[in-house]
This record gives sequence, structure tokens and C-alpha cells, in this order.
Amino acid sequence: MLLSPEEKRRFLKALEEDPEFRYAAAGLLGLGEVLNELWRLRADFNKFVELEGKRWEENWTRWEENNRRWEEDNKRWEENWRRWEENSRRWEENEKKWEENRKQWEAWFEAWKKFLGDYERRWEGASKRFDNIERRLSNVETTLGASVEAQFSRYVWEGLREVLEARGESVIRRTRNAMVDNVDVDLLLKAEKRVYVVEVKIRPGVEDVGTLLAKADVVTSALGKEAVPILTGAWIGDDVEKYARGKGVLVYKH
Repeated sequence: MLLSPEEKRRFLKALEEDPEFRYAAAGLLGLGEVLNELWRLRADFNKFVELEGKRWEENWTRWEENNRRWEEDNKRWEENWRRWEENSRRWEENEKKWEENRKQWEAWFEAWKKFLGDYERRWEGASKRFDNIERRLSNVETTLGASVEAQFSRYVWEGLREVLEARGESVIRRTRNAMVDNVDVDLLLKAEKRVYVVEVKIRPGVEDVGTLLAKADVVTSALGKEAVPILTGAWIGDDVEKYARGKGVLVYKH
């Protein structure tokens, strides 16, 4: 069935001006399901938009947190970088100081090496001089000891001779540097009844008293006569003299 132009005009006007007629016509045409489907799609789309909005808000919040973290990390990296730069400068300064100290140590070592070389040469020269002085002192000591021994032996001999003559006893033999059974005696005086063993020391000590007593025992055993020990010297301390007299040793001080 075809509509006339007038009917078409009236139909379109009714659709435009009458909502009930428009909905009825849409229902007849099957547009209701389409509209419902569109409303559902719009509702789903709105839910999707709302959900996406929440997700974007959450993501934005995460982005802001991450941005803050990145800023904090960036600050830490900047601080660490400054520290690295400071440490690098310190290492450079320490390297310079180590280099300066190394040069100073090398200079000090060379100076010390030179000093040791000079000291060794001086010590060798001094050692030679000391050896020379020691030899001279030894010669002087030997000469002085021989002179002192001879002088004090003479003093003992003169004094002892007077004592023996007063007793009516004469000396049979007088021997300096006598050897009796491999024992060296400074002065050995053989009288008729006794033998006198004389030990001469410039500055005798207590140990010299013991040596003299041992020599007297050897002489007594070898010659078969009583040996009288006599100690003489230039400086005889009171303690040495007291000890010697306590052991039966005659002490001649000059």
C-alpha cells in the first residue's frame, strides 16, 4: 500500500509531534530492542568509562608515587655523585700526598744511606785508631805492669828481708816470674824454713786473693815447704785487705 504525499506528511508530523505514536511506530518497526540494546551499550560504556577513570586515577597516583620515588632516587644519585666527586678529589689529594711522602722517603732513605756509609767509613777509621790506641795502651799497660811489678817486688823483698834477718833466717833464692807446675808466680822467695809467694797487682780485688791462695797451695805441694801468700799493690781497698788478712794472707801496702 502506497501513501499519498499528504499521508506521508501527516505521518512524519505525527512521529515528530506525538511521542506515543512515535514509540508505537518504533515498536512496530522493531526499534525498541535496538534502543534497549543501545541503552545497555551506553550503560556498559559509562561503566567502562567510570572503571577506566578509576584505573587512570589509580595509575596517576602510582605515577605520582613513582615520580616522587624517582625524584628521591635522583636526589640520592646526586648526593652519591657529589660524594663520589668529593672522594675522587680526596683520592687525588691523597695520591699527591703519597707521592710527596714517597719522594720524601726516598730522599730520607738516600740521606740515611749516605749517613750510614759515612758512619761506616768513620767507624772503620775510628776502629783503626782505637786498635792503634788499644795496642799502645796495651804496651803501656805491659810496660807499666812490668815496672810496677818490679818496683813492688823490690819493696816486698826489702821489707821481707829485714823481717827474716831479724828472725835469723836467710833467703836462699829470689825469683821473679817463677813457674811452679805451670803456675806463674810474680815473686818467689825461698827461705830456709818457708817459701813466700808474692802476688803483685796495681788494684787487686777479692778474686785475686783466691788466685793467690791457690798458687800458694800449688807451691806448697811442689816444693814440700809451707808457702806464705803475700799480696801487694798500689791501691788495695779496705774490704780487699780485710778479706785477705782473714784468709791468712800478708798484705804489703806502699
